[in-house]
Amino acid sequence: MVVTADDGIDPGLITWAETVPGGAYWSRKIKRGATLRIVDLEGGQGVSLLCYNADNPIERYNAADTVKIQFGIFLGVGKVLYSDMGRVLFSITGETTGGAFDTLGGASNPAGSTQKYGEGDWRDTRSNFINALAKHDLGKKDIMPNLNLFARVAVEEDGGLTFQERSKAGSTVDLRAEMNVLVVISNTPHVLHPSPTYQPTPVRVVVWNSPPPTSGDPCRTGCPEAVRGFENTDALFV
Repeated sequence: MVVTADDGIDPGLITWAETVPGGAYWSRKIKRGATLRIVDLEGGQGVSLLCYNADNPIERYNAADTVKIQFGIFLGVGKVLYSDMGRVLFSITGETTGGAFDTLGGASNPAGSTQKYGEGDWRDTRSNFINALAKHDLGKKDIMPNLNLFARVAVEEDGGLTFQERSKAGSTVDLRAEMNVLVVISNTPHVLHPSPTYQPTPVRVVVWNSPPPTSGDPCRTGCPEAVRGFENTDALFV
């Protein structure tokens, strides 16, 4: 399937666009107010994401608070990614995956990849994160529980996690930066993806100067907790 990643985006507003090969990593600083679109070009095996306050990377994505504050593990349009300081890093302003966001599964690593795929030069999420973070003077100690895109995971009654489904070719996720955000992605198979074949596929990343949120923006007004999160975030820029 051929996908035009920039559908619906004014070309004059795009500041960055490129294709990230399967197995590779990518990182970039996204300015407050800009939006990052990630396109699953072929319906691959998942994309793992970390994000930080680009101006003060000690502040970073907090998976536990993101789930707890929004009363659910399944994210979607109108939800946000919280930092460990109660502020908002990204808002989910668009997505076509049907809620294929995994907040619990974590990241693949070299030992697990060898066990799953056998001996080989497999690129894994944790190693990709380390390599990407090194470019920003960050390292192993800065890796926290990540978010997985384009994959849906369920919690069973015994507490186990089950991979449910992946997104379809052409699925997109739009993340609007609510502060200056350093984002890191690893385009490697989801750690729980059932396929025994290592077959990551390319994704496209597009950054553009999106319109400012309106007074009724669903991410900013979704619940009292969201309102407080944005008040804390906006205070950084007064």
